[in-house]
Amino acid sequence: MDNLPLPMIAAVAIGGYLLGSIPFGVIVTRAAGTGDVRNIGSGNIGATNVLRTGRRDLAALTLLGDVGKGIVAALLARWLVGRLAGTEAAVAAAALAGGAAFLGHLFPVWLRFKGGKGVATFYGVMLTVAWPVGLAAAATWIAMAALFRISSLAALTAAALAPLFAFAFDQPFAAVVLATFMAVLIFIRHHENIRRLLKGQEPRIGGKKSAPPADPAP
Repeated sequence: MDNLPLPMIAAVAIGGYLLGSIPFGVIVTRAAGTGDVRNIGSGNIGATNVLRTGRRDLAALTLLGDVGKGIVAALLARWLVGRLAGTEAAVAAAALAGGAAFLGHLFPVWLRFKGGKGVATFYGVMLTVAWPVGLAAAATWIAMAALFRISSLAALTAAALAPLFAFAFDQPFAAVVLATFMAVLIFIRHHENIRRLLKGQEPRIGGKKSAPPADPAP
């Protein structure tokens, strides 16, 4: 991206962040008349907490929105920069916009920077920037969830392995940096889940929720 003007780089980053900041969980629950999802369960804005409203359709819409905003941010940046500077710069721009969208979900400007944990947006971004890594991470989540039935453990394992998948699949350096960046932030945002995992108190998928409610993977 060295040959791109600074204003375009800034536009890619800011645009990605603003897209990522769209709080689909808050929007769909308010529109459906179920109240503000931040006042329900863990108070998180992701699909897992939206599911606690009892509305699977709203949770599915939230999940699609959170995945989709990562995809759209990265695709738009790839298309725009690819027209001006070629493939290599387009991949870097997609990584920048995707990472910014991920940050937007975690720290949305519209919600005073109090957002979700980023797992759904992580998958959307990785599937767009480096699809083999995204598919491998998704397969890891499915395998871990089926084996241990703990959503947070599945998400943390998938995030931790994503940088290794990027190396193994010989992905561009920008994709390796992006995967590492998002993995670190996912671990930070899941610090409460990690504490419960170490204590053996993290709820299992389909099991009863203990208090305080967990929000393993928005």
